Amino acid sequence: MSETITREQILNSLSAIQDPETKQDIVSANLVAEILLEEGIARLQINSLNPALHARKRMEEAVKFRLEKDFGKDLQIECNVISVSGAERKARRNVLPEVTHVVAIASGKGGVGKSTLTANLAVGLAKQGYRVGLIDADIYGPSMPTMLDVVGQRPTMVEINGKSFIEPIDQYRVKLLSIGFFTDQENAVVWRGPMASKALTQMITEGNWGTLDYLLIDLPPGTGDIHLSLLQTLPLDGVIIISTPQEVALADARRGINMFKVDGLNVPIVGIVENMAWFTPEELPDHKYYIFGRDGAKNLAEGMGIAFLGAIPLVQSIRESGDVGRPAVLQEDSPMSLAFDELVRNFVQRMKILKP
Repeated sequence: MSETITREQILNSLSAIQDPETKQDIVSANLVAEILLEEGIARLQINSLNPALHARKRMEEAVKFRLEKDFGKDLQIECNVISVSGAERKARRNVLPEVTHVVAIASGKGGVGKSTLTANLAVGLAKQGYRVGLIDADIYGPSMPTMLDVVGQRPTMVEINGKSFIEPIDQYRVKLLSIGFFTDQENAVVWRGPMASKALTQMITEGNWGTLDYLLIDLPPGTGDIHLSLLQTLPLDGVIIISTPQEVALADARRGINMFKVDGLNVPIVGIVENMAWFTPEELPDHKYYIFGRDGAKNLAEGMGIAFLGAIPLVQSIRESGDVGRPAVLQEDSPMSLAFDELVRNFVQRMKILKP
């Protein structure tokens, strides 16, 4: 390597590397943040729109392979690939540009009522006049078709500008896509992680969502492939954490919160909802029994500096409403409907603060 390498030559070489997120080369996508050249050394900083460690590692390997191919192995390459901020990822978002707010609903563990609260939040937003979409991303246990009374329905395909899209099922003025529409309700979904992630990606990118005020995504419990695939595919405007007051649920909720707050993801936490907060017997309407503990999720929110969106009691009618596919928020002027209406108001107000 006798000739001095120039910055322009480096950029020309890097322009052969495609960014999988933008489908542009990394130079055109403005992802080459820094190039420092010394005698025999090239120091580079490359931005990545994908926060996953394995994606950044692949980008680093691609850069080194390309430069070694063009300039030989005598050139010492120091490449640092960093994840850009969540705000910048959203600014570059080319998926669902007509959706104003994309919000995931998550829980650290199963059985805390996450899907029930998601269904009521979606229908509650639609009841107040917002344009709402809902993706049931709980690939292994899809429950939204039951909760919204659309079991057995099948989405149709529509063609827009020569491309086929999946038409969501419209129920209670909520546009819904769920893996439950494409599988047998009686059989288990036995898929490896990549296949489940691909199904989620298709519902996001190939759904005919149109213009929406809110797209809610009901995540499976825990932290795993589905969560990471979502964050890679679609930058989120926020996430809601659902928990019961009991300590075992709160410990998992903390882990869920910390996952979304790690460097490179930095998803805003919209707030925490405490479900099954207390039980009031029908015959003793003035009594509250704190079966799972008292104010656990509320105290967690205060301790972590996160907004508390509300508490929903443990009431038989909420479960019954979900089982028959008519969310409790539709029961006008009932105590449960009023509780969910308050949750909707708190959520909307919080979103105005996070994304004016």
